[in-house]
Amino acid sequence: MQTAARGLEALLVERGVSRRAFLKFTGSMAAALSLPRSFGPRIAEALATAPRVPVVWLEGQDCAGNTESFLRASHPTVSELVLGILSVDYHETIMAPAGAAAEKSLSDTITAHPNGYIAVVEGAIPTAENGIFCTVAGSTFESIVHEVTTNALVTIAVGSCAFDGGLPRAHGGPTGAVGVKDVVPNAKVINLPGCPMNVQNLTATIVHYLTFGQFPATDTLGRPLFAYGQLIHDQCERRAHFDSGEYVLAWGDEGHRQGWCLYRMGCKGPETFSNCPTARFNDATSWPVKSGHGCVGCAMPDFWDQMSPFYRRLPSVPGAPSSVTPDEIGLGFVGAVGALTALHAGASYVRARRRSPEGASESETSSPSDLREPPAPGGPPPLSRTDLPAQGGDGNDLGSGRDGTHGQGA
Repeated sequence: MQTAARGLEALLVERGVSRRAFLKFTGSMAAALSLPRSFGPRIAEALATAPRVPVVWLEGQDCAGNTESFLRASHPTVSELVLGILSVDYHETIMAPAGAAAEKSLSDTITAHPNGYIAVVEGAIPTAENGIFCTVAGSTFESIVHEVTTNALVTIAVGSCAFDGGLPRAHGGPTGAVGVKDVVPNAKVINLPGCPMNVQNLTATIVHYLTFGQFPATDTLGRPLFAYGQLIHDQCERRAHFDSGEYVLAWGDEGHRQGWCLYRMGCKGPETFSNCPTARFNDATSWPVKSGHGCVGCAMPDFWDQMSPFYRRLPSVPGAPSSVTPDEIGLGFVGAVGALTALHAGASYVRARRRSPEGASESETSSPSDLREPPAPGGPPPLSRTDLPAQGGDGNDLGSGRDGTHGQGA
């Protein structure tokens, strides 16, 4: 049996990866895909015999942040990904050939594997002035994306720039930058937005295909529900502080040192759908909010314009419903979710105040909890529980209970 036709397990064992480590990886993939642990053996069986998948990785108007994420992959490491699950036949940053030899690798792959390779696109696609802002080997990046994605099994847009244009598309950008779906609307595209995307989501997407013969279900924006089906707010380790009305009010204050909620500092977790709190980065050890910085909403559409300024709460828009889904979180709906968050924050403050002993003097109750959000000066009286809209349960859940069943197959 030739190496190219052998399964992932055999390749990893040859490179010193134990059977136990392999099974641990398949178990982590089951968890990443929001599948029961019992699916671990099924994934292991599928990957043990699955052939390597040819990959063409294109880079356009980008910072290479998603390539950096890919190179820092762990469980398995990037070498195991390249030598095992994926056969990365073209990637300008990591491939050995250069110049004409590199372009031959691209041509050979798309010719030898029609509708049998995965196209990965990183970076925005400039369209202004006939796409001259990004060219490779004399061809515009726009034309290359057209050629490569047309014959691909699937196209995976990694990062915010490939998703919808990202930073280059932000207000005032001169290059006419757009995302993959804007250039090839009829192509099968799976979007993994983020700045950068989490490589675990890329791995899990491909593992899902190798295990079940189809790509994971997505929302209407083409994002896999296993990774983008829940609000960051509902998974955040600081959520308990939000519920208790405990907020960071200034960088470095007592609340910041104690790990309190960053909503007052502009955190967009209540408006952003992503699995950052559970997948994490840097060998799954941390993510921005855990390290003390608020979420900037980089997994959402047009986040550079819609989520800024990053260190202020989004403006409140009245009349928002009590539950939201990834399909309902369109650009105009972000502010509405912010209004719900503000309402919840007010109720949390009231609950925190009610827990204080009645009649206690200011000195008796003074503590770091005084950093909890106070009522606005000259504003209306604090909200009581009866002021809250009927939401089911105790009225304090910010859109939980989303099971993702509204999604559709990729």
